[in-house]
Amino acid sequence: MEPRLSLITLGVTDLPRATAFYEALGWPRKVRAAEGVAFFQLGGLGLSLYPRADLALDAGVPVQAQPSQGFTLAYNTRSRAEVDAVLAAAEAAGGRITKPAQDAVWGGYHGHFTDPDGFLWEIAWNPGFALAADGSLSLPD
Repeated sequence: MEPRLSLITLGVTDLPRATAFYEALGWPRKVRAAEGVAFFQLGGLGLSLYPRADLALDAGVPVQAQPSQGFTLAYNTRSRAEVDAVLAAAEAAGGRITKPAQDAVWGGYHGHFTDPDGFLWEIAWNPGFALAADGSLSLPD
């Protein structure tokens, strides 16, 4: 198996609300003709929003009321100031700040928010993680 992640699907409780949130962040929506799902292009990765009950049915698992807090979706920025700007945009779009931006023990600057369905996002500036012009991340050796 190649080391690759192609698509992240979030099981949401209200598809129109979730779609509006990510559109308000300025993310480009794709495959608009698809019904009952919303797709967004994130560089070389796709994000899809799918009703939580339908996702559980597709996967053959019971529906859970809340998303797992066992993972965090991360958005790395090019500067400290961008962390603050992204958190403000997320809050203005309907997200909830769970941890205001602050210096991190690992030498960067970060904060957290949840989207309207409770999915946890970290917004981080890490001076040791280079971002290419297209936003792709290069991890150091």
